[in-house]
Parts: sequence; C-alpha cells; structure tokens
Amino acid sequence: MKIEMLENKGNYMRFKLSGSDYPTANAIRRMLINSVDCFAIDKVTFYENNSVMFDEYIAHRIGMIPITTPKGYNEKDEILFSLEAEGPKTVYSKDLESKDKEVKVANEDIPIIKLGVDQKIKLDGKAVIGRGMKSSKFQPCIATYKQLDDKNYDFYVESFGQMTPAEIFKRAVSIINSELKEIGKEMKK
Repeated sequence: MKIEMLENKGNYMRFKLSGSDYPTANAIRRMLINSVDCFAIDKVTFYENNSVMFDEYIAHRIGMIPITTPKGYNEKDEILFSLEAEGPKTVYSKDLESKDKEVKVANEDIPIIKLGVDQKIKLDGKAVIGRGMKSSKFQPCIATYKQLDDKNYDFYVESFGQMTPAEIFKRAVSIINSELKEIGKEMKK
C-alpha cells in the first residue's frame, strides 16, 4: 500500500491510495469520519434566554460549531465556554468565550442567533471529547474517495476546522494501528 499526496491546502487535502482494495479504502474513510476524537459542546446550561428561540434549538446550533482539538486532551477533559449577549445584535460563534486558550471555536463567523431589542442570552457550554460514531457534532471532517482502477483510490478529506486534514489522517491511522494490534493480541489467546 502506498500513499501519494496530491494536494494539501488549508482545510482540505487529496491523496492517492494505491496497492489497496475496496474494503481497506472504505475502512480508512470510515475511520477519518467516525473514529478521530474531537471536542464539541455537548452540554449547555441556560441562565437567561428571552429570545424567540427555544433553549434546545440554540443548544443544538452551539453543539454543531467546530471546536479546535489540539493534541494532549482526552475523554476526561471538559472545557467551559460562556456566552452573554444582549440585542439588538447577531450572536456569532466568536462570542463563545473559552476558559482554555488552546481550545476555542474553529470558525468565528458562524451565526448562532439574532437577538432583538431587549432580548438577552446567557449560557455556559461544556465541550467534551467524542467520536463521530456517537454524534455528527464530533465528526472532524468529510472524507470521500473514488476508485481510479483496480487497486488505486483518489481520496478527498475536508476538515471542519478542529484540526488539519493531515492531523486527522495521522490520528485515524494511529487508531487503525492500535485496533489491529489489539486484534492481534486477541488472536494469540
């Protein structure tokens, strides 16, 4: 199996996988989407919300905002984000303030809600580590491929901003290696 990088710019990359088969290519794609750990705001506590939107709707929107996921964090880590705003104004993802300078919103220009005159919102959100197989809010990317011929595949990976596509790929490969080692240990029993 061989990988040839075709493009690697900003939040997307393309590479050619050669000497492989369909099940392996599909396993790589699924690992990229479903198995790489990343942060997402999972629990939201509202202290004030007199806007026209329900708490649950706003919490869902906040949960879908990509959060940067540097190395060194694990499933036990919780990062607190806070938001306090008063209308009239449009509240954006940049208004979510993180208590950890390393973990922040990946894109500051995502609209959350438009507040009217005298409308206020005040909340805290906890970002936790999860995987895409649990919820789409934990997916770090989209990944597709097309079969070029018998053993060659053209992959496209686009990051949502939690980390670079190359980092997502490295973490996915690490997970694949770890799981294969675990299977090997079980086979020896």
